[in-house]
Amino acid sequence: MLDFSSIRTSEGKLEIVNQLLLPHTTEYIEIKSIDDAFDGIKSMKIRGAPAIASLASLAVADYLARALATSPSPDWLETTDAFKQHLEAILAHLFTARPTAVNLGAATRRLSNKLQTLIDAGKNADTIARELISEAKNIDAEDVGRNKLMSKWGGEWLVERVKTQGGSDTDLNVMTVCNTGSLATSGYGTALGLITYLHETGKLQRAFFTQSTPYHQGSRLTAFELKSLNIPSTMLCDSMVGSLFQHHNIHAIAVGADRVARNGDTANKIGTYNAAVLAARHNIPFIVVAPVSTVDLEVPDGSGIPIEHRPAIEACLVRGALYPTTLNGEGAKEQATVMVTPEGLEGVYNPSFDVTPASLITAIVTEKGVAVKKSGEEVFDLTPIV
Repeated sequence: MLDFSSIRTSEGKLEIVNQLLLPHTTEYIEIKSIDDAFDGIKSMKIRGAPAIASLASLAVADYLARALATSPSPDWLETTDAFKQHLEAILAHLFTARPTAVNLGAATRRLSNKLQTLIDAGKNADTIARELISEAKNIDAEDVGRNKLMSKWGGEWLVERVKTQGGSDTDLNVMTVCNTGSLATSGYGTALGLITYLHETGKLQRAFFTQSTPYHQGSRLTAFELKSLNIPSTMLCDSMVGSLFQHHNIHAIAVGADRVARNGDTANKIGTYNAAVLAARHNIPFIVVAPVSTVDLEVPDGSGIPIEHRPAIEACLVRGALYPTTLNGEGAKEQATVMVTPEGLEGVYNPSFDVTPASLITAIVTEKGVAVKKSGEEVFDLTPIV
């Protein structure tokens, strides 16, 4: 079984596993400051919408705890006005690390709202800091429970759908995109959690997953998690999805989300839209699994979702272990970054996300249940699950 998550806290330390080095090297990086947290999120040492929201929250908690333990206290802890101005700047800074992922914004807004509520209640700065530390830790702790809930809702919905269409409910094949397991969350996962739930309940035959280039979250991270969990699985290149659908009986596509608009349009890892189009062509259910915090009711549709574009160089490089395997002096696998394009290539298109229209999505699952479109409609009413 996978025995670690993307974030760990012990002995007063906040650490993240450097996902850029997985699956060949497991290296934990200590987060000692807000800037460390920002860099970890921005550089994708940690990724996955729920996980980065947890890290941002825990980094704020750690920062406030350090401030409370400092003598003399920082100037910004002397008055509530100074406290608010200082913390609001920190929260705004963290939000800019990866703006597409709405969970990060939801976490920073939740802390900001809690701050204002405590100020309005007349609490002093020290008390506010302590209560914000508790709130920040709650944001992280709530993730695992809701992941298990949505995985169960989605898994049971899929099993029932297959049964009503005359299929077997004990040999399901489900494909996913990117990485949405323990490494992308605080534990268990969203779309990969659904696959894990089907495996645990004896309903899954095989999981399929795309490499998810250019960062290879699928071939590096999802492969690592599925192997650790002993879940039968098959990797495919992103360009092989259509062929898979032509030649294999795939019962569903399950993906996560970085932001879901009010009408159900969904931003997720680049390549998700391609898979959704092909799934529609082959009449395969396309399921989005994401917590309520991912649904952004302030954005009417996908056209209002900001799409992060990564530096061009990232699409030109690949990092991995040397092959054949070479060990360094400490017995660890040697890794290297190589360029797979001509040097100085111009005109690189490198968005991190694409938007899948609600019309191509069969179901959206949160911890509150499953939403499907009404007959004849192209968009979702997400009210029951938000």
